[in-house]
Amino acid sequence: MTSIALGAHPSFGFNDGRPTIYSGIIGDVDHHDQFLFSAAGLTVQTVLDEAILDIPHSRGSAFERGVLAGGLGTTIFYLTIGRTGSVSDIELMAAMHGMTKTQSTLLFGGISALQIWRIHRDGHYANFFTRPGRNGRFDVGVEVKPN
Repeated sequence: MTSIALGAHPSFGFNDGRPTIYSGIIGDVDHHDQFLFSAAGLTVQTVLDEAILDIPHSRGSAFERGVLAGGLGTTIFYLTIGRTGSVSDIELMAAMHGMTKTQSTLLFGGISALQIWRIHRDGHYANFFTRPGRNGRFDVGVEVKPN
């Protein structure tokens, strides 16, 4: 959507077998537009997670947990394993001189860390993460404790 809003023509393709959306923006010419495109995915995911955590509603559904887990997992991936590479959003943001890789990691990682802390402290998301179980096994959090 960001690419279209900026007047470019995005396309879908593969990079080393990985599905990739190409912005259609000439990064060497339009640094700012390419930075906006690269930052859009993580920004929208962060805003969506914040909306789930902030807007009053009945909390803790399986769908909601899945959206939160997917958003946090995606962000953590991009800030660790997916931090480098020819089509990495973090790499492209740094290449466009909008933010360094460290700044991007601290910004998006800091927000994700706060969201994880909030999920951990909210009883609606009880056992959202794995926890030690009986006999040395791990229990995966799917049970919701009432408030």
